[in-house]
Amino acid sequence: MIIKPQPSPNGRASLSRRSRFLGSVAAVAIAALAGGAAYEHAALPPLTVSAQAADAVLQQQPAGFADLVAKVKPAVISVRVRMDAARQTSFNQNGGNDIRPFQPGSPLDRFFRQFGFNDRNNQFGFNDRNNNNNNNGMTKPRGMVTGVGSGFFITADGYAVTNNHVVDHASSVQVTTDDGTLYTAKVVGTDPTTDLALIKVDGKGDFPHVQFADHASRIGDWVVAVGNPFGLGGTVTAGIVSASGRDIGSGPFDYIQIDAPINKGNSGGPSFDLNGNVIGVNTAIFSPSGGSVGIGFDVPAETAKMVVAQLKDKGHVTRGWMGVQIQSITPEIADSLGMKETRGALVAEPQAGSPAAKAGIQSGDVITKINGTEVKDSRDIARKVGMMAPGSSVKFDVLRNGQAKTMTVTLGEMPNQQQANAGDQGGSNAGVPHLGLSLAPAADVAGSGAKGLVVTSVDPNGIAADHGLQTGDVILDVGGKSVANVADVRKVLGDAKSEGKHDVLMRIKSADATQFVALPLANG
Repeated sequence: MIIKPQPSPNGRASLSRRSRFLGSVAAVAIAALAGGAAYEHAALPPLTVSAQAADAVLQQQPAGFADLVAKVKPAVISVRVRMDAARQTSFNQNGGNDIRPFQPGSPLDRFFRQFGFNDRNNQFGFNDRNNNNNNNGMTKPRGMVTGVGSGFFITADGYAVTNNHVVDHASSVQVTTDDGTLYTAKVVGTDPTTDLALIKVDGKGDFPHVQFADHASRIGDWVVAVGNPFGLGGTVTAGIVSASGRDIGSGPFDYIQIDAPINKGNSGGPSFDLNGNVIGVNTAIFSPSGGSVGIGFDVPAETAKMVVAQLKDKGHVTRGWMGVQIQSITPEIADSLGMKETRGALVAEPQAGSPAAKAGIQSGDVITKINGTEVKDSRDIARKVGMMAPGSSVKFDVLRNGQAKTMTVTLGEMPNQQQANAGDQGGSNAGVPHLGLSLAPAADVAGSGAKGLVVTSVDPNGIAADHGLQTGDVILDVGGKSVANVADVRKVLGDAKSEGKHDVLMRIKSADATQFVALPLANG
């Protein structure tokens, strides 16, 4: 049978959607019947598909995203920054300061190295004397590092959202709108914890803008990502929400996983639902090659709205703090406590003088609910408390020795911990081992004492983790010498290595004891 193109309503010859649909149904029927030898010469039954049924199926098919893109794309911007190379040396592979707020080796750390910034090797398409690939028609000024990312307007007067790592330490910020207009912008505030930033475009105008979704996206929902990959300008990709509640090793907040391709330069761009609302901010990718493999992560709209509102109001984010060390309930812990479910979180230790301690929460308590809502695990508690404002009065349901109690805690403000990586502070790190630790002075962290350095996070794949160091441990001395800041640690480790030592002894105070731990000095 020969199928001829039919005249379309506009006079051009084309197959009608209904004809194509009926043809595809026939093809499926033929393929099914041809699957067995017994039916090899069987006569095909008459095809009986009504036009109404065909139209009903076709109406369920996606009609494309052109209308949606036309609506939201004008609100998406390209963000270009310049920063003093003396302050931004993250891309110096031989060492140097690292301004990234993420744990080395974590997904966000790898993302920062891969997304949207130029380096001396010209990996991101800028021209310099060492590379003739002038993809963007720009020359990097001597002593400056240039980076590109994405963002989007959220108000008509020029407020826009992007990623913290795109504008962090920027000496100047420029944005290019969808119509090619160039504007100067200033950084209003940043939040390294969620990797979000708010910028404000100079000048008056009625900028096209979008808004955050007021409900969580569902797994399987369509998602359209718009951004500036590889500095090419406004680019649209589409996919679905692959997963939600992802823990990618960066703080207590969860991320949305999408398979809409995002690449270098998409950082800070929005992902939209079919109504044109922002469901997330593109922040990280998993990739063995540096390009998209269909696994990207977005800061959810719920989190972004809270952060952006505070950045606009006061330029920084304050979070609720109760001051406890908690851990999730394992089956073994649940059994030992006589619990039937592995839900909630076990209080390992309330910090002295913290809001939790003042309210009477004790070591061994199991927190099961917050304001009447069940909690899943320790991350769930940290996330919920972190979303609350300091000064909030919160009811915690706890189990203590099998007895249910309700405790009311007035939250404090989370301490401003200036995290610094022990292997990446000050000057070249040549010959200094990478411990996989983030540290803060103990005096700056409530309940940690006045001496030493608090371990604020541990790279699970690092040397320190292999030797049992945990978040909340306090390093009192290294190599027999007291340490008060990261520079002290670096010096002792560097001296030990220069002396030919293979290990260094640290005195560690944990929640239950003080002990010595010998850490090997890695090469590099």
